[in-house]
Amino acid sequence: MIDIHSHILPGIDDGSDSMETSVEMLLTSARSGVKTIVATPHCNIPDEFGNYASEKLDMLFDQLESEAEKAGIPIKIMKGMEIFATDDLPQLLRDGRVWTLNGTNYFLTEFDFEEEPDYCSEILRRCASMGFCPIIAHPERYRCIQEDPQLAFNWCISGYGLQLNKASLLGKFGRETQEIAELLVDHGLAACVASDAHGVIRRTTFMGGIKEYLTDNFGEQYAMLLLSENPSRILEGKRLLGLEPIPIY
Repeated sequence: MIDIHSHILPGIDDGSDSMETSVEMLLTSARSGVKTIVATPHCNIPDEFGNYASEKLDMLFDQLESEAEKAGIPIKIMKGMEIFATDDLPQLLRDGRVWTLNGTNYFLTEFDFEEEPDYCSEILRRCASMGFCPIIAHPERYRCIQEDPQLAFNWCISGYGLQLNKASLLGKFGRETQEIAELLVDHGLAACVASDAHGVIRRTTFMGGIKEYLTDNFGEQYAMLLLSENPSRILEGKRLLGLEPIPIY
């Protein structure tokens, strides 16, 4: 499996609080069958987390790689960010101030959970018009998708990837979020599923449970498309694969 969304860089956001925690998160990930994990610190959140591309972040990433190697953890770590969508997101991408996913044209972005749908769609359109491909983090948690899931279909056919959280499908964020996540998978709108891990107790890097859930409910082939094939294609900058998207209405 490949996990494209995790907060494993230590001490820079609300994820791992130390290098020791980061190493434990990597161990958990590897033990659950993950071969590659992407470090995606929160970025560009106004008045909270900046975390723009910098030598400091490069050094922290290198240190984490070194610690993982010393601990003998058989996992590959790649760079990315969970970039909060603001008006200047297209410019941040153009100027290289944020990490895309493994340096490809794919980038992981999130919106305020209460953001208006027209604003979300306009920001995504502007980024795509510059040659970047959005991977939208946990759309099942946004109010605009919960109120109008057809919006997810519109995003999907526009060429944007939808990344669902494992915790959403497993019911950890409530029944409504779980139902929306299941609806998106049922309609062929999900591109991938990731951990969005923040620690070692809650919201962990363990991916074994979600693999079993997806296999049992949607079949092994679909499970591996969401957990391995599409995440691999994202990190290689290749076109996403999937089922024929089905309109919600």
